[in-house]
Amino acid sequence: MTAILDNLYSQENYLISKKLLDATHLRHEALSNNLANVETPGFKRRDLPKSFAVELKRAVDRKDFRRVKALLPRSAEDRQAKPVRMDGNTVQLDEEMLAMNRNALNYEYLTRAVGSSIKTLNTAIKGRA
Repeated sequence: MTAILDNLYSQENYLISKKLLDATHLRHEALSNNLANVETPGFKRRDLPKSFAVELKRAVDRKDFRRVKALLPRSAEDRQAKPVRMDGNTVQLDEEMLAMNRNALNYEYLTRAVGSSIKTLNTAIKGRA
C-alpha cells in the first residue's frame, strides 16, 4: 500500500497540481490581506511574484520534477503596483476582487484535479472499475 501511495504522490501531474494548489492557497491569503488593508494608509499590495510561474514552467518543460518539488511559493510586495490614493496605498479594490475570483476558480479546478487522482486510486484499491 505504501508503494502505491508513493507512486501516486510522485506522479508528474500530481506534483504539478499540488504545487499549483499550494501557490493558489498562498495567493488567496495575500489577496485577502490586500482586501483587508484597502483603507490602510501606505499599505503595499502583496501577491505571488510572476517569477514563481516562470520557474515552475521552466522546471516542468525540462521535466525537472526535483525542482518542481523544491519550489516554494512565497508572497512578496508587488513593486509594479502604483499608488491609487494620496497616502500611497496600492490596493485597487476592483482589481483585487477580480483576482480573488479568478484565484478561487483556479483553486476549485486544482482541488478537483488532485481529488480525482486520489479517487481513482481509491477505486483501484477497492477493485471497482
